Amino acid sequence: ADPLSTLLLAQLIHERKMAEAVLARRQKDKRIPVTILTGFLGSGKTTLLNHILDDPHHKLRFAIIENEFGEVGVDEKILSEKTNEEVIEVINGCICCTVRGDLVVALNKLHSKIALFDAVIIETTGLADPAPVAQTFFIDDDIQSRYVLDGIITVVDSKCILERLDEDKPEGVENEAVEQVAFADRILLNKVDLATPLELFAIEERLKKINPTASILRCQNSEVDPRQLIGINSFNLDRVLDFDPQFLRTDLEHEHDPSVLSVSCRVAGFLNVTRLQEWIGEILKDLGANLYRYKGVLSVAGRMEKFVFQGVGMLFSGDFRGAWAPGEARESRFVFIGKDLDKQALTEGFLACQCTEDLRFKVGEKVLALTGAKRSKNGGGAEGGGIATWGD
Repeated sequence: ADPLSTLLLAQLIHERKMAEAVLARRQKDKRIPVTILTGFLGSGKTTLLNHILDDPHHKLRFAIIENEFGEVGVDEKILSEKTNEEVIEVINGCICCTVRGDLVVALNKLHSKIALFDAVIIETTGLADPAPVAQTFFIDDDIQSRYVLDGIITVVDSKCILERLDEDKPEGVENEAVEQVAFADRILLNKVDLATPLELFAIEERLKKINPTASILRCQNSEVDPRQLIGINSFNLDRVLDFDPQFLRTDLEHEHDPSVLSVSCRVAGFLNVTRLQEWIGEILKDLGANLYRYKGVLSVAGRMEKFVFQGVGMLFSGDFRGAWAPGEARESRFVFIGKDLDKQALTEGFLACQCTEDLRFKVGEKVLALTGAKRSKNGGGAEGGGIATWGD
């Protein structure tokens, strides 16, 4: 056989073995395997989740539990549209603390649909300590009888991780980034294109000091073969108890930094995307390093596609992705997470980007366009006229 055919055959065999291993474990154990996907804000967790869901090779069906820190959910709007997975949102708090009971409710709810999926993936908020989430699978009798923790996958951002690991916290407040690395069974060193080889080596050495047993996989855009993440049977309770003897104690509370806030908003109708981008540019100049994470799904006037924007600190991106479904309500959502945020100012700035879908000018109507050198303080401009409408 030629080398390409041999390679493809080997890949098919590997894919079949992965699916068979998960299913065989289900038949033997009868419990549903669960993967916890964690990592600090903006590290690339949802992008990784979409890669897993879009991958055609693993042949597995997943139930997804999405945890959002803010009052308005965004991630469930940008999950892959190619999938038919069951998705449950747990919002307005971290499943490691304030809405932990909701995680148990979600898992029990999913169990009634056990025939529809092979495994569960839990994507935590970027501010979650994975320890209490993992603890749920050992201290709740019903959950322990129905589910088994397969592994904890932590995504880290090469650009920001050292800063997050070194961040000073108030007394009694844990550093979530450190906890996320410490409890990982696999660490994805993401966005490697934003760091030099020397910087990547230093990051890996730091990660190994925190967690010497976890495998570290370098990646860009969170692209990793799902076979290295799902069905790995890697969570080891004895290892966890070695470095955290209090892991199974239920009387210890996880405390968040009180200066870290979430500001979110949801409005019906349409937004002016140019006005929104200018507003975000102003925010970046004013808030800068205090912005941990911001993201949104927007209904832009004149476009049938959703505008998805997201950013970490000063790094911002946005583009049109996926069409609004027929009959789907046109609305816009955003979430900002950071230190000492002004909720009223952010909300008012977002609402100021609203517009109607009606055009100000008709085709053929004469207008004065403020362009380049023609801009002036007295309102002058270059003569022009409307030549087309939205979508033409």
